[in-house]
Amino acid sequence: MPSKPVFPRMLLLASILAIQPVSYVMASSADQTFEKLYQTEWKWRQDQNSVDEDSVIASVPSALPNVSLSKLQANLTYWQNVQQNLSKIDPSKLSDDNAMNLLVYQQQIASLMSDITNKVYERPLSGDTSFWGDLTYMTDDGFHTEQDYRNYVKWLSDMPRYFSQNIDNMRVGMKRGFVLPKISLQGRDATAASVVDAKGDSNIFFRPFTKMPSNLPEKVQAELKQAGLKAIEQAVIPAHKQVMDFLRNEYIPNAADSLAAYDLPNGKAFYQSQIKKYTTLDLTAEEIHQIGLDEVASIKQRMFDVMKQVKFDGSLKEFLDFLRTDPQFYVKTPQALLDRAAWIAKEFDAKAAQYFGRLPRSRFAVIPVPDDIAPYYTAGRGGPGVYLVNTYNLPARPLYSLPALTLHESAPGHAFQMPLAAENKALPEFRRNYYISAFGEGWALYSEKLGEEMGMYHTPYEVFGMLSYQMWRAARLVVDTGIHAKHWTRKQAQDFMLDNTALSTHEVTTEVDRYIAWPGQALSYYLGEMDIVKNRQKAEQALGEKFDIRAFHDTVLQLGSVPLSVLDARIDKFIADGGKSPYQD
Repeated sequence: MPSKPVFPRMLLLASILAIQPVSYVMASSADQTFEKLYQTEWKWRQDQNSVDEDSVIASVPSALPNVSLSKLQANLTYWQNVQQNLSKIDPSKLSDDNAMNLLVYQQQIASLMSDITNKVYERPLSGDTSFWGDLTYMTDDGFHTEQDYRNYVKWLSDMPRYFSQNIDNMRVGMKRGFVLPKISLQGRDATAASVVDAKGDSNIFFRPFTKMPSNLPEKVQAELKQAGLKAIEQAVIPAHKQVMDFLRNEYIPNAADSLAAYDLPNGKAFYQSQIKKYTTLDLTAEEIHQIGLDEVASIKQRMFDVMKQVKFDGSLKEFLDFLRTDPQFYVKTPQALLDRAAWIAKEFDAKAAQYFGRLPRSRFAVIPVPDDIAPYYTAGRGGPGVYLVNTYNLPARPLYSLPALTLHESAPGHAFQMPLAAENKALPEFRRNYYISAFGEGWALYSEKLGEEMGMYHTPYEVFGMLSYQMWRAARLVVDTGIHAKHWTRKQAQDFMLDNTALSTHEVTTEVDRYIAWPGQALSYYLGEMDIVKNRQKAEQALGEKFDIRAFHDTVLQLGSVPLSVLDARIDKFIADGGKSPYQD
């Protein structure tokens, strides 16, 4: 879930028109065929998508997706036909822009098909996400008209059908042993119970009705509020009670004892498919595990350098214990943590023009993670219009890590990159409103590293916080593959994180449980960052004094969200063009 690559073609087009007019006609025909194909499929795809934290929607939907088995199989057939038609298109006959669009689009279709063929829909919850919990993001913003609220009431009323379909899919998964590990499900029923227990206007799904537009007549507002309360009572609460009872009585008691994805039905193929989906790379679990071990060793050396700088006399473990327990690194109130996060975000605003030529129009709010999901949620999360900060368990939220967290989740990370993509009208919609984890998470992690260059870390402890976050993501390569391919225990994974990062014990616990429940996703961050860093070093070496950091960043971000191979090709083009900004005439 940035702006458009512009490839100069005037001379090339002139030569084609002068020498090979037939080829130009053929290229135009290929472009038209491809554009019609992806435009038709993308429009169709929007009707299938759910609303979650990465959604970029223009209006409030009136229904939730159809996730019945028959519909999912129909979706697969549809995408198989799309893939077959794509295979008939000759990339050499496409324009430069469409040749790149084709590479991105092929990856999207392959990923969508992979999720169905690997029956990921039978496990519609992972880590700190779930098909029911994700719906709470719908309550945050975006309600402007009477029709928005009427659509929302219909959407609320559709929950029983949507929940039942997901539960049906989970029951099928249970029969073949394709379930989540028991350890990752502890307390997950509480997120549904919190909705069941909140009656009337105290329910989270009533939130949009508490801030209705002033231009709506009072009579209309009153009518809509009553309709909302009725939908909450008759649809929302019963649907959440259904999932709560299902989790408690059926799913959690029959969850898997093993943590490893390899132990699931067709587990090795499933885990490899998730590696491909989240990293866009053809690496094996063993290769990734070794990359992680190498990077952990490299980052650890820099940590020792910081320890010397602050004159800490002790081991790394003792230094980490000091960071986790010393009161100077922690605030006493949730508002204090939010205030500091907002201050850091504003600090970046003063640096932005030095490192980026194109800035997003969209702004973002700094808000706390909702109470009902905060105990199981990560330290923060960002996206279009929002930077969520977890204020639960303040002794687990160190200030020395907050600058890195803020750069990752707000700007220039997720709340910066994703709106840039959505606002880039030069890209086709399927690239503006799609998220590839290796690119998006890689960029956000690169943003943390960039913070040191930008002067965003004011103390050695904050530098160490950044290094700890880098270590955290490098350690994920070791831990994720360790759990799912090498049968590591939960304690083994926790100990590795505790021994190598400054994360609190609470954070390590929630993070490891997230990796257990969400195979492969954690691999995308560090591998994506490594690719961006590699491309920047390549461009700096090739361009020398011509290298402009603003032009490089704009070139990366104007791609939207793409497979890493596409990023590599674009930076090669950037170098060949002499380091020119994509927005330069």
